[in-house]
Amino acid sequence: MSRRAGKFALPTDMPPARLVGGGLTLLVLAGVAGLLLMGRVEGPPPAEWPGGLRAGLLIWTFSALLVFGGLVLGRMLLAGMAVTQAQRRLFSRTLEASPLPQLLMGPDERAVAYNPAFRDLARPGTTPPLTALAGRSPSPTAGVELTRLAAAAARGMAGEVTLPFPDAASGQLAPHRVSARPVEGFAGHILWLVHLAPPSAVSAPVSPPPPAIDPALAQLERRFQRLFDYAPIGIVLLDAELRVTECNDTMLALAGIPMAEVAGRSVGLLFQREKRADAQARLLALRDGRDGEVPFEVQLRGAPGPVVQVYARPVEGEEAGDCGLVLHIVDMTRQKSLEAQFVQSQKMQAIGQLAGGVAHDFNNLLTAMIGFCDLLLLRHKPGDTSFTDIMQIKQNANRAANLVRQLLAFSRQQTLQPRVLSVTDVLAELSNLLRRLIGENIELRMLHGRDLGLVKVDQGQLEQVIINLCVNARDAMQAVGGGKLTIVTSNLALGEPVRRAADLVPAGDYVVIEVLDTGIGIPPENLERIFEPFFSTKEVGSGTGLGLSTVYGIVRQTGGFVFVDSAPGDGAKFSIYLPRFNEADATVSAEKQERGSSDLTGMGSILLVEDEDAVRIFAARALRNKGYHVIEAKCGEAALELLSADNPPAVDLIVTDVVMPQMDGPTMIRTVRETMPDVKVIFISGYAEERFRSTLGNDEKAEFLPKPFSLKQLAAKVKEVMEVG
Repeated sequence: MSRRAGKFALPTDMPPARLVGGGLTLLVLAGVAGLLLMGRVEGPPPAEWPGGLRAGLLIWTFSALLVFGGLVLGRMLLAGMAVTQAQRRLFSRTLEASPLPQLLMGPDERAVAYNPAFRDLARPGTTPPLTALAGRSPSPTAGVELTRLAAAAARGMAGEVTLPFPDAASGQLAPHRVSARPVEGFAGHILWLVHLAPPSAVSAPVSPPPPAIDPALAQLERRFQRLFDYAPIGIVLLDAELRVTECNDTMLALAGIPMAEVAGRSVGLLFQREKRADAQARLLALRDGRDGEVPFEVQLRGAPGPVVQVYARPVEGEEAGDCGLVLHIVDMTRQKSLEAQFVQSQKMQAIGQLAGGVAHDFNNLLTAMIGFCDLLLLRHKPGDTSFTDIMQIKQNANRAANLVRQLLAFSRQQTLQPRVLSVTDVLAELSNLLRRLIGENIELRMLHGRDLGLVKVDQGQLEQVIINLCVNARDAMQAVGGGKLTIVTSNLALGEPVRRAADLVPAGDYVVIEVLDTGIGIPPENLERIFEPFFSTKEVGSGTGLGLSTVYGIVRQTGGFVFVDSAPGDGAKFSIYLPRFNEADATVSAEKQERGSSDLTGMGSILLVEDEDAVRIFAARALRNKGYHVIEAKCGEAALELLSADNPPAVDLIVTDVVMPQMDGPTMIRTVRETMPDVKVIFISGYAEERFRSTLGNDEKAEFLPKPFSLKQLAAKVKEVMEVG
């Protein structure tokens, strides 16, 4: 064996005994070198020699194993490479030595390798091999037949066809069998073999094909093959025994099975095990004419297999009397998902309507309870024996009012009460609640911006937004065992509009709230759907998919924007942009409210229209105690009769319920405006203001007071409206 000078090579053919001997020699040399380096050879052994000796032996042994293992691994790798190269040479020489034309074609329909016999037959040159082979046959259908064989082999089915080709020896046309077989373990690779057909394969002497074959027929067959292969729905051909004879790629992709596993087998193999008997029974009934061509739904194999709709029709077989079936398979998975979402939304809407109706009735009861408690507190001051009992009743009534507000928020019928707030103060009040929500394994940090601007929002809604985002961040961090949750606030001034995602943020001043977590992050395919209702990546039963959609709806309803930035493994950042409120306007409003709250007495004539006796009695007594003249009416018709009498009372303000029997509040006010266009109006209702505001048109003189309200809130609202204008 010769080696080039100056090149190091591991001997792949070295005997094992010699390899072991060389390895042991290297080990001894490595051990001696290690002892010399440790300074243990010269002089008397030190006192700690046993410990040092053990350490030296350990190092020596470890080094020995590394050296020996490296030698063995290198020998194995080089031996494997040598075997692979030998196998390649063997394959190449075997292919070249074969007298039969052979072609190995790759997935791109280009030749990986072919032998001289194929080169002499097809003469490919730079032409694709199948095109060159088809051009050598005088048959006009050669191209179609070879394309069909290639498509079948790509789906895992072997096949062959007989075509005329010039004989290599005589040059005369002779029938040849062309076979195509998929190469196992190499997807898309096909082995082609061409050999002379036996005499029995041809019914007559081979001669140039007659010109009776219509080229249009070949073109039609090619077109049909393309339609079959590239159809967007699954197509399955069955014989009379319901065995699969042909499938297109779409069907194989839906079922997740190669053609080699299903060809010639029962169609039931395509369906879920528990659905096979029923599906086959329906197909048999259709084949025998006992059932109409009615589509049915079934679930394909796999976990979870897609839900499909099967359209089946009988077709005539190749032999007389045979009747097979053709199946058209339509994927219904997305439609089923949309149907489930629609049903869920209908349920949510029905529950919301029920919750809104219950909340409305409760608000009437709570208004009376809270109001009469306020009237009692006017007579029972602190120190009175009944004061504590009355306060307990009022506090529990207020707790019930909070529950009602939650019902209204759930049903999206909550009346928004925007007011000027400091985001810093809201977050400070929420901090204790947030720490309890996220758990002990998550650290909460709040970084407040300096000179943070004010915003005009509904405090309850803003708190709901922050809570939803923090709970979402908590769930993302629980998957990685905890993390850090950071809430950052800052001011932002945009000199020009900025586009982010699909939203255009106008120029102006904003207060930005950012919620950052160190969780698992959000994949790019989910970022576009993150705010969609009912979209959730959590397990079934762990989330409704409404948390982030609620955040989006509240922020946009407030006039702000919300964006998300995330990547898998990098956590997520939700940014909320809220329009900054003018501090000067906030100061004037606060001073006005402070002045108004000091004195709630007033003068004037008020028409009170309310069908609930308890609410009407309380409101009338409360307003009379504040100095107003109150005229009561139990319904809208009674109020119109009072105002249309021969000597109608003078009315400065109308306080009316919205929902009443027969004539509701807005209808009554529209009638009153015909004769009293400048009268002031306050609507009171347990429903949201948006439910009836559209029926009033552009009536700017109508104010709204949501139920339940206290004596102080009623008196303050009446005084505010009476003093305007």
